[in-house]
Amino acid sequence: MKSSFHSLHDSQDLLIQSAKQNPQKTKQPQRFPNTKNTNNTHSPNQAGTPPITPSPPPSFAEEHGEHDEKSGQDFLREIQENPENIKQLLEEFITIISRYEKDVKDAKALYEWLIETLPQAIWVYNHDGSFFYRNSHAIEISPILESIPNLKTQQSTPTIQLQTEVEYAKKIFLIQTNSFQNRLLITATDITTQKRQARLASMGQISAHLAHEIRNPIGSISILAGLLQKSAQDSQLPIIDELQKSIFRVERIIKATLLFSKGISAHKSPVRIFELQDELDAFVRSYSFSKHIDFSFEFVDKIAYLDRDLILIALQNFLFNAIDAIEEGENESGQVIIRAQIVARDQGEARQEKPKQSEVEFFIKDTGKPFDDPNILFEPFATTKLKGNGLGLALSSQIIYAHSGRIELDAPSKEFRIFLPKL
Repeated sequence: MKSSFHSLHDSQDLLIQSAKQNPQKTKQPQRFPNTKNTNNTHSPNQAGTPPITPSPPPSFAEEHGEHDEKSGQDFLREIQENPENIKQLLEEFITIISRYEKDVKDAKALYEWLIETLPQAIWVYNHDGSFFYRNSHAIEISPILESIPNLKTQQSTPTIQLQTEVEYAKKIFLIQTNSFQNRLLITATDITTQKRQARLASMGQISAHLAHEIRNPIGSISILAGLLQKSAQDSQLPIIDELQKSIFRVERIIKATLLFSKGISAHKSPVRIFELQDELDAFVRSYSFSKHIDFSFEFVDKIAYLDRDLILIALQNFLFNAIDAIEEGENESGQVIIRAQIVARDQGEARQEKPKQSEVEFFIKDTGKPFDDPNILFEPFATTKLKGNGLGLALSSQIIYAHSGRIELDAPSKEFRIFLPKL
C-alpha cells in the first residue's frame, strides 16, 4: 500500500505542474451575431466583405463539454490552491482500502477455518472439472472419489443430485453431491458409527429373542444332567461333567446376551472383596480347557460398595478370555494372574489439599496368544476367538462404566487394570 500511495502522490504532482503550465487548455471559438441579410448568395455586401453564414445553436454535447471543461478547470484550480486537501483525501482513501483488504482476508481465513473444522470431507469442482476448493479431510481420503458412481456425469451436469453410501478404508461414508453457482459440491460423511449402532440394535433384538427361546430347553437339559450324575456309574461321570460344563457355557452366553440387550444398572451394596476370589475359583472349575494353566489369585480382605453379581460377571469374562487366549496360543501351558487391591486415586496438583479417594483396582494378566486387534476388544459381536460371540468384554466394559469405573489396557503386555470407586 505504501508504493501505491507514492504512485498516486506523483500523479498529483504531475497534475499540478501541468495545470501551472496550461491554466486553460482550450478556448471556445467566438460566435458572431446573426445579420438580417438572409440571402443565400455569396455576393459582396455594401462594404465589400463576404456575407456571414449564421451559426447553428449549440448542441447537447457542446454544452456538456463546456461544463466538463469548466469542472476540470475548477478541480485543477483547487489542486493549485489547496494541494494538502487532496493529499489528505488520498491518504484517507488508502487507509479505507487497507482496512477493507484486511477485513476480506480475515473473513476468508474465518470461513476456511470453519470448513476445516467440519467433520465432512468437501470437494468443490469448477464447471470444467478442475478443483475450486477441497479441505484437509478431502485430501486424506481423495481415492474415495474413484468409488463415486457417475462422477464425470456429475461434473458435466452439476444440477444432478446424488446420494449414495461408499465403503472405504473399513469405514462407510455417505456421499452427497449438489450444485451451487454452476459448481459441483461433493461431501463425504463418515457414518460408520451410525451404521454400527443400527446393526447392533438389530442384532441385539435378534439375540435377545434367541436367548429367550434357548433358555427353557437349556434349563431342562441342566436338570436332566444333574439327575444323571446322581445315578451314573464312575466311568460315565467324566462325560456328564463335560456336559454340565457345556451347559454352563451356554447359560453364561444367554445371561450375557439378555443383560446386554436390556442394559446395565448397578445396585451397589457392601461387598467383601476377598470373597470374590472363591467365586472366581469355582468358575474356573466349571470352565472347560485342555492345557495346564496356573491361576494366581490375590484379593485383599477389604469392603467396597459394588454390585456383587455384575462384578463377578465382568471378572469371569476377563478370566475366561485369558483362558481362551492360552488355549489358542502356541505354548502347552500358561499362567493367569488376577489381583485386587485398594489404591489411592491421584486427583492432580490442584486437589492435593484434599484427601485422596480410594479405588478398587483389579489387575488381570495372561501369557496366552497376543491380541489380534486391540481396537475391537470391547466392541459387541466383534471377536477373533475360535469360541466366543464377542459379547464378553463388551458386557464387562458396560458393567465397569455402570460402576463409574474405567479400564486401562497395556496391549503389548496383555495387562488389564480395572478401577472402581471404593465408596
